[in-house]
Amino acid sequence: MPGSSEEAAFLRGEVGVDGAPVEEARDEAEIQKTKALESLERNRTWLGREWLTWLLWRSNSTAPLTTFDGLDLHVIFVGPVVLQGLAGEATELRAKGYQSAYAEVVREALTRGLLVHRATLRLMLDEQVYEVTVEAEQSVLRSARLPQVLSEDDDEALAERLMLVDRLGSLVDALWEAFADVREDAVWHRREVPGLRAWMTGAE
Repeated sequence: MPGSSEEAAFLRGEVGVDGAPVEEARDEAEIQKTKALESLERNRTWLGREWLTWLLWRSNSTAPLTTFDGLDLHVIFVGPVVLQGLAGEATELRAKGYQSAYAEVVREALTRGLLVHRATLRLMLDEQVYEVTVEAEQSVLRSARLPQVLSEDDDEALAERLMLVDRLGSLVDALWEAFADVREDAVWHRREVPGLRAWMTGAE
């Protein structure tokens, strides 16, 4: 039946009443901008995975990860952890259970090229304890548990809670800065990478 294909395209919303495509082709500059943004997002995600993997290794000891306001900041991975990779027979691993991130199966997955993509961190600063779930994409904070609010007055309690939320963000930033300090330095390949690999393989 003549015109049936055009009618079908119109019904699908692919062309207008004049038969012209509804969506005009994007110009080359817009296409290149989109590709650049996608590349930037991939790089941020990869760096976020490196950061979480580095935190996992460093948190395996009892030493503080960094300091904040003159106080030692300790980190422990608690709850489930998700690892992801780009290639291979397995590109994702989910390990459940308290402190499952430190399990041998996780270290084995790291040796195969997977990196930590999502994890729940317990941050301990003096007597304050925070828990936050972090994803590698731009270090997105998915959920958080704050220290107990001490104020009984509603307004004061709200102000205290907002202060704790702000401090949690600052603590995560401090962990990023601690990673950036070694990642951008020659010490990364000389000390950090060999140490991380030794931990993965149990050679520490």
